[in-house]
Amino acid sequence: MKKLADILKQKEFSKNELIYLLSLKGDERKQLRQRAAEVKNNIVGNKVYYRGLIEYSNKCKKDCYYCGVRASNQIPKRYDITDKEVLEAAEFAYKNRFASLVIQSGERSDKAFVDKISFLLREIQKISDQKLHITLSCGEQSLETYKAWRKAGAHRYLLRIETSNSDLYKKLHPKNQLHSFEERIQALKRLRETDYQVGSGVMIGMPFQTVDHLAEDLLFLKKIDVDMAGMGPFIEHKETPLYQYRNQLMSLQERFDLSLNMVALLRIMMPTINIAATTAMQAIDPQGREKALMVGANVIMPNLSPVKYREDYLLYEDKPCIDEEAEECLNCLAARIHMAGSTIGFDEWGDSLHYKMRQQ
Repeated sequence: MKKLADILKQKEFSKNELIYLLSLKGDERKQLRQRAAEVKNNIVGNKVYYRGLIEYSNKCKKDCYYCGVRASNQIPKRYDITDKEVLEAAEFAYKNRFASLVIQSGERSDKAFVDKISFLLREIQKISDQKLHITLSCGEQSLETYKAWRKAGAHRYLLRIETSNSDLYKKLHPKNQLHSFEERIQALKRLRETDYQVGSGVMIGMPFQTVDHLAEDLLFLKKIDVDMAGMGPFIEHKETPLYQYRNQLMSLQERFDLSLNMVALLRIMMPTINIAATTAMQAIDPQGREKALMVGANVIMPNLSPVKYREDYLLYEDKPCIDEEAEECLNCLAARIHMAGSTIGFDEWGDSLHYKMRQQ
């Protein structure tokens, strides 16, 4: 086996090398994370870009076994945020110089939903004078829908694969056409065809998942050439089928450490992409998002959804910041970002350098 210092200088890794690197602990793990920080600062710098998050709707046609807003869960009160509230959140982002928004929702493809997203995209572009870049995370859609949303003003799209292993994917979802691994892959291809900045990502520490799977996930993200990624620890939700396996999981701390290793390795492997410091990191560690920034992440998503909706958008247990208004959340995040030694890229879209290079 090569020396760790030599492996960390590489830009390409074998699956076995990734398994080895993901499993590092102690001083060797510090070396991995230091290398990732070095790559980040040299390639994309220490700026962090805001993506104001609007959790638009928790109505979902899917029944994924890990998700707290799965269709079968009768506990959440189902909602769509009103047009007025969405536009108020967008205006807040614009006035506070975010330059970027994310509209996230449960997966739906009915005409009313598709048309509503198109309408909101156009209205947000109007009130911001085309100055807000918008990311959508609304699941699998037809090519026609992706094109319509792109034309209406969406610039980026996040469609997390959650796992790139088809056998594991099938253990995490019902066995029907609505939860097809192959369709998920095709949706990612349609997004690339429609000229979005394309993002994906995975959960880390799920039931049945191995370090081998995670190594494959990293290679998958590189193979499909993502422009951005969102990865974080799996946190079980008591109203889901996977909750029965909670005693078989690695500890929360182990999941958190493995998640940081995944972020660090993806930064080394794909130095020009955008990587989010996900909220799930902070659900385990109070400084979780700052730690993610220090090992490679460069995007943070302040939650701009009205507080009254947030308890009904719990994808996992112990989600942080569900009782903080947008202004309060913003002040907290600014302090956290500076603590991590980073600066905020105000008034900048923060487009993926990877995407820009691909366009050229």
